[in-house]
Amino acid sequence: MDVLDLARWQFGITTVYHFLMVPLTIGLALLVAGMQTAWVRTGKIVYLKMTKFWGKLLLINFAMGVVTGIVQEFQFGMNWNEYSRFVGDVFGAPLAMEGLIAFFVESTFLGLWIFGWDRLPKRVHLACAWAFSLATIASAYFILAANSWMQHPVGVKFVDGRPQMTSIGDVLTNNTVLAAFPHTIAGAFAVAAAFLVGVGAWWLWRNREAADEHRQVWRNSIKLGALTGLVAFVVLVISGDFQGKLMFQQQPMKMAAAEALCSTEQPAGFSLFAVGDVGDPDCENVKSFTMPALLSFLAHGDVSSEVKGVDDLITEYRERYGTNYPDDPALGDLAGKPIEYVPNLPVTYWGFRLMIGFGALSAGFGLVALWLTRRGRIPRSRWFPRLGLLAIAAPFLANSAGWIFTEMGRQPFVVVPNPTGIDGVWMFTATAVSRLSVGEIWTSLIALTTVYGVLAVVEVFLLRRYIRAGIEGVMPPKPTEESDRDVLSFAY
Repeated sequence: MDVLDLARWQFGITTVYHFLMVPLTIGLALLVAGMQTAWVRTGKIVYLKMTKFWGKLLLINFAMGVVTGIVQEFQFGMNWNEYSRFVGDVFGAPLAMEGLIAFFVESTFLGLWIFGWDRLPKRVHLACAWAFSLATIASAYFILAANSWMQHPVGVKFVDGRPQMTSIGDVLTNNTVLAAFPHTIAGAFAVAAAFLVGVGAWWLWRNREAADEHRQVWRNSIKLGALTGLVAFVVLVISGDFQGKLMFQQQPMKMAAAEALCSTEQPAGFSLFAVGDVGDPDCENVKSFTMPALLSFLAHGDVSSEVKGVDDLITEYRERYGTNYPDDPALGDLAGKPIEYVPNLPVTYWGFRLMIGFGALSAGFGLVALWLTRRGRIPRSRWFPRLGLLAIAAPFLANSAGWIFTEMGRQPFVVVPNPTGIDGVWMFTATAVSRLSVGEIWTSLIALTTVYGVLAVVEVFLLRRYIRAGIEGVMPPKPTEESDRDVLSFAY
């Protein structure tokens, strides 16, 4: 493997790992704030128990997310310094806003929330929970604004071989980020929802025979998680449709690759699944089962419109962006070689379908959980908690598959050219990597992967420990609605 491949593997591993924590933090923060609001408004102890239990798990996950997230920005200088030089004038603004505004508010009010249980008035303490949770949303927006600029550059001019930002407003209101933001946040809520349903199902089944005083906590958690997951799935479908239409305009090759569509079709059918090698450039060994005209509708809202295939798009890309890489020794084996404009077809094709499939499975189990726990019922079958725990993984896998599709689908570009934008504002991934040795990249790749593996074990251990401890692990003994002062004195 060369430097480029190793640098991509390292960034991919660390990014996917970090994004396992991010959506759970975002979704769970808002849901915990809602639980605490219900307690403050009603005074019912069940909502306090929910806040305490899920809040503890939120804190563990947040801590791990912070640790793994710090590495992401350092990697721009480690393995991608050519990229940093190219986009630094643009990237600096949204990343600074994320750190100085969103993360500052997030960490400040989280600290007040953690240590303010017995020191702040109820409503002030609740306001801290909401400030923290909304700051996580703001943080996500700034990061997505930076990523969306890579997918669709706007608000810049091309000066002396690099883009210079002319409007931060254009960067922050890029139609790509306006589409990606609700989709990403809905995905975060789907993750948190599945977490509530899975853990709640396990605890409800575990106490199926006992007169458990905390049973209402688990029932409410299942109901909240299932309803949240269903709403999130609807938002994902709507926002995903909007994103798809933008991709057909801005990155037609990505969407053609997502369908393994070799030749232009009018109308074009949507491939449900394929049998054979979808990476075959001639599509001769692939049998695809399609829904007629659906792809045309998803692309343009018209069942009779044309959708360009990979073959025609290759010709267009070569005419606009060149046929060969620069004959630069720094590019190594790629110097002077033809540019491969087609992304990895098996990854994009199956990644797109895994994203949709796992998302639908998660929402489907939420419906099942609602049905099995209706009218006070308690599921007795052993498969219910097992499926509930397995279903936790579904939205995590959907999110990971979606991001892998999004990032690998734009190859060979690290900054995708805006087809209607400024000439010159694009960058090939091969020219973005740092001029390092293979040994240096191997060292950081092995070190970071090892550390992240250890952190994964630590997080699973801590989450498992506090999940198994249940409500007793986060509440004082025998709390009652009349003992609010005692309850409040029990801080994290």
